[in-house]
Amino acid sequence: MKMWFNFIMHSRMIPMCILLWSYVRVENCWTGFWPSKKDSRYSEKDAAVVVRQMLKVAAECHLHGLVHRDMKPENFLFKSTRPDSPLKATDFGLSDFIKPGKRFRDIVGSAYYVAPEVLKRRSGPESDVWSIGVITYILLCGKRPFWDKTEDGIFKEVLKNKPDFRRKPWPTISDDAKDFLKKMLVKDPRARLTAAQALSHQWVREGGNASDIPVDISILSNLRQFVKYSRLKQFALRALASTLNEEEIADLRDQFDAIDVDKSGSISLEEMRQALAKDLPWKLKDSRVLEILQAIDSNTDGLVDFTEFVAAALHVNQMEEHDCDKWQMRLQAAFEKFDVDRDGYITPEELRMHTGLRGSIDPLLEEADIDKDGKISLSEFRRLLRTASMGSRNVSSPSGNRNTQKL
Repeated sequence: MKMWFNFIMHSRMIPMCILLWSYVRVENCWTGFWPSKKDSRYSEKDAAVVVRQMLKVAAECHLHGLVHRDMKPENFLFKSTRPDSPLKATDFGLSDFIKPGKRFRDIVGSAYYVAPEVLKRRSGPESDVWSIGVITYILLCGKRPFWDKTEDGIFKEVLKNKPDFRRKPWPTISDDAKDFLKKMLVKDPRARLTAAQALSHQWVREGGNASDIPVDISILSNLRQFVKYSRLKQFALRALASTLNEEEIADLRDQFDAIDVDKSGSISLEEMRQALAKDLPWKLKDSRVLEILQAIDSNTDGLVDFTEFVAAALHVNQMEEHDCDKWQMRLQAAFEKFDVDRDGYITPEELRMHTGLRGSIDPLLEEADIDKDGKISLSEFRRLLRTASMGSRNVSSPSGNRNTQKL
């Protein structure tokens, strides 16, 4: 591919022009993966193989601060015609690097695959996951989840309606596939799976290797955020983490294993430093990495074990969005870790008993005691947990001018 690189005028008044050319090597690809017939669809097994490759592209891009912003079937091509050919991502023309804590303000992408937050002018890496969710839906049933005759009509569908999982062929499609899609096509980007989390989902993971899963930028964000939380919020997250079973935190196990390079069963200071350094937009001093590890390391042995890691890495907002009934059970169980006498309140004495802290307990109590009655109710405890792991994925930005390229 030829590209005009520069145009230089001679320093004197001599009418001389020099054209410099550079060359970009690109790989030859054969064809896309889109079914050739209308309403045709992939088998679940074949679709999962394709989707896994798309998610790996997204996860690696996001880890390096890059958002593709136009993921659609036309932008993925097979390397060859072989059945086991790898899938290649193309057309990064709308892609952009995003700074930590920032959101994109423009509207770009392709109408059928655009995420709700893009239309609201506060998008980030989560929008790529939505697009892959739309592609997956089409691969499995041959129809678009959001459709209208006009572009504005499509946008209204994306913003207001949910995908249909009742009509044919959905009754014959596995519950795992539907669970995967429902977690990909969540309208609230904070509650949506990240690309790395999606790679840990049972439907996509079948036949895959957990060692292929990149470190999740949202996990790194939560680890950085944990050190900023109050002592009470940290204690509450640890209590919540202790109520979860292995199935519920399978994605966190994958992330822990990815960071625990020497497979010792714990994360050292050096492994923590290496993991946090992968999130390239962030540059943390060694002293800050030590602060993060010490905040997570509740037993003060200088290492982070899996239980400690789960408490710091949890996506509380996802838990509530994905299964409300299960969330209520976990919330109640975590609350009762503190509420020893089961009277529906956490008293200063119970708080001191659970935390083991000496001296005045008032500063901890005041943070959660909204109605100032001297104790913490279940609703106040819920509010405390809801504020955890939300800030880094919920940064709004002022409205900007609409970029109508491709829309």
